[in-house]
Amino acid sequence: MRLHLTSSLTSGVLIGSALLMAGSASAETLREAMVRAYQSNPAITGQRAAQRATDENVPIARASGLPSLQSNGQIIDNIVVANNNFLNPERVGTGQLQLSVPLYQGGAVKNAVRAAETRVDAGRAQLRGVEANLFTNVVAAYMNVIRDEAIVNLNTRNVNVLDTNLRASRDRFQVGDLTRTDVAQSEARLAQARAQLQSAQANLISSRENYVNIVGVAPVGLEQPPALPTLPASPNQAVAVALDQNPQLIAARRSADATRYDINVARANRLPRLSAVSSGNYFNYLGSINAPPGAGNVPGSGVNATVGVQMSMPLFQGGRPAAQVRQAEALRGQALENATGTERQVVAQVRSAYAVWQSSQEVIASAESAVRANSLSLEGVRAENSVGTRTVLDILNAEQELLNSQVTLVTARRDAYVAGFALIAAMGNAEARDLGLDGGSLYDPVANYKRVRNKISDWGGDGEPAPVASTTAGTPAQTAAITRPLDADVNAPVDRSPALTTGAEAPSRQ
Repeated sequence: MRLHLTSSLTSGVLIGSALLMAGSASAETLREAMVRAYQSNPAITGQRAAQRATDENVPIARASGLPSLQSNGQIIDNIVVANNNFLNPERVGTGQLQLSVPLYQGGAVKNAVRAAETRVDAGRAQLRGVEANLFTNVVAAYMNVIRDEAIVNLNTRNVNVLDTNLRASRDRFQVGDLTRTDVAQSEARLAQARAQLQSAQANLISSRENYVNIVGVAPVGLEQPPALPTLPASPNQAVAVALDQNPQLIAARRSADATRYDINVARANRLPRLSAVSSGNYFNYLGSINAPPGAGNVPGSGVNATVGVQMSMPLFQGGRPAAQVRQAEALRGQALENATGTERQVVAQVRSAYAVWQSSQEVIASAESAVRANSLSLEGVRAENSVGTRTVLDILNAEQELLNSQVTLVTARRDAYVAGFALIAAMGNAEARDLGLDGGSLYDPVANYKRVRNKISDWGGDGEPAPVASTTAGTPAQTAAITRPLDADVNAPVDRSPALTTGAEAPSRQ
């Protein structure tokens, strides 16, 4: 568990438990959407590949401090040979085997390995951040579909009600009970409602396509998400947790730590290098030497070996080492500033998410009251219209006010949930294990690091990579069809009184 605040803050494990329980439903749940995205979203699968590439920097850095073995061979055919030199053969073949063991390299290898290991840690934190960002996007896409389905549902019902009102207005106009102005007002409001419905349907299609983009499958019958855990009592508490656990901030700090070792690597370029060397040589004249009389036996082939110590001491390199040191120091300065900038972003993100979450809670309470009040108001206006104390325009306005309050309610609920989850993610508690997604196999970046860290073979590889993320090219184009009913407290009847005609009940809009 990563949350260690007062009793006002419940651990992120609670949302994981809620997601696990939600996963048992038959319709698509938030947990199922998260699992799909975790397994097949290209943002997370690509970041995993990037982390595996970062892991390889450690054995690459270590290789500079390990022995190296080289072999060379050549065959030379001399086209022009001096006749007076029997040691200048027409052909000669040579082979050489050389072993070099680094003894001292000014600390370059040691610091390069430490820098690589530190960047591995930073990469793991970055991977955590991508996870949290992905899950935040899943939650937003999930809630957007739920919100927009509700808004389409509400607007569809509003169009049906206004269409009924228009027919009633025309009937009453025919008998002289209403004026042409009343009919025109009903026609105008119905046309406006149809335009709003078209816009709402377009927004729903867009939200569903975005869901397909993030999750990889089309949303069908999305269940209401589980309740979020208790969030911090104040933004300062949330910021305190985020400054300690936010993965993006951890990654920025570890990247800055790595640059300290880069400076030492640059400084090592002006220090001496010491190596133990050994070589063996083989030569063969390939029968091309004919010794002159009296010269004795001239060997046609031979072997020799050497062993020793080699030291390289740079005296002047044109200012290159100093430039490299200054460059590394400047890059460290940049990394430190980036860490500060990331910290600022985290603080702003946490405070903003907290403010939106808190504000949305208040909007929800107000919108729920408004829905109840507007429902009663519409009933009263209709009743008063039946006795001639209210006009058709009063009814149209009351219906629009009820619709607006219902839309405000579903929008505020979406905003509150997304902001609350974004706050959890910013505090560093929105990873797969925190969310209870360990019903399947979770990706472990440490496993690959352990696999490759000590490998010294020059031969090997992991094979040609294949795409892991799923394609959505075959997913059908999304529509604005409604797949889930309205929530009970949003599904407030708006036409429970007698219609504008001769007292007949309005048709059900369920």
